[in-house]
Amino acid sequence: MKRSSAKSAGIPKPPPPRVIALLNQKGGVGKTTSTANLGAAYAIAGLRTLVVDLDPQSNLSLHFGHEPAPDQPTVRDLFMRTEVPAADLLRQARPNLWFVPSDTELALVEGELALQPNMQHILAQRLERIMDRFDVILLDCPPSLGVLTVNALTVADEVVVPTQAQYLALRGLEKLLETVLLVQQALNPRLRVAGVLLCMHESQSSHGKAVVEEMDQYFEKFRGSGLPWQDASVLRPAVRRNIKLAEAPSFGQTIFDYAPTCAGAADYRALAEAIRARWPSRTDASQAHESVAVVGASVESR
Repeated sequence: MKRSSAKSAGIPKPPPPRVIALLNQKGGVGKTTSTANLGAAYAIAGLRTLVVDLDPQSNLSLHFGHEPAPDQPTVRDLFMRTEVPAADLLRQARPNLWFVPSDTELALVEGELALQPNMQHILAQRLERIMDRFDVILLDCPPSLGVLTVNALTVADEVVVPTQAQYLALRGLEKLLETVLLVQQALNPRLRVAGVLLCMHESQSSHGKAVVEEMDQYFEKFRGSGLPWQDASVLRPAVRRNIKLAEAPSFGQTIFDYAPTCAGAADYRALAEAIRARWPSRTDASQAHESVAVVGASVESR
């Protein structure tokens, strides 16, 4: 109602937020740490930021010192209880920073979602009403390529892959990119891969250096290919191994609360700016979203 009346009155719609899915089907690679601290970095930079905890382990919520009460709505309600407004799930963690908490019951949602029509678009539909409140939305995906992850990829503009510089990580990256391609072709034509975010990195390791070099070469061979990762790269700087990053969540804090001058804080601050520098202008993004909406409406009308 609000959007249509604004349009009829000639008031331009606000540009859409940049939606980033942080995804890796392997656990323990720094995905949640990266989501929380990138979100905090954008909030400190003045961007209205939302992070959504899509992982049943709910570790992202713990970064903000939050443990949901039994009767408090969580991201599970975002999927399963359409009568609960998405705005009611928002919790403010810091100035400019909000989050939607998770809980362990989210693990039960995958099977229930599989029985629903249009199951891949539920997250996009539920977030649509609150999109104009934010400049950036970060989605902390579960360590799997199931229905929850597909929902995240359907609403996202880009994918960031937190990982470690290990040989098996490169093999897993290839499988993940196949999933991104399938979603892009079938559900979300604007989806792109920004690149790999190296976590717990030890720059002096010869094995790590070799893997990073191989990742660089891997992305380079897809330049101009037209694939969603044709412009992807190994994002710099890498996040150095830093004990402060491991300690911060136990105090319910981001790295900028806990140790704002440490190496981990410097790395995430620089990474946030590096990722932001790759984004199209808000005007271009708005036009891209409108084009996708027209394509989607055309497909549905068939």
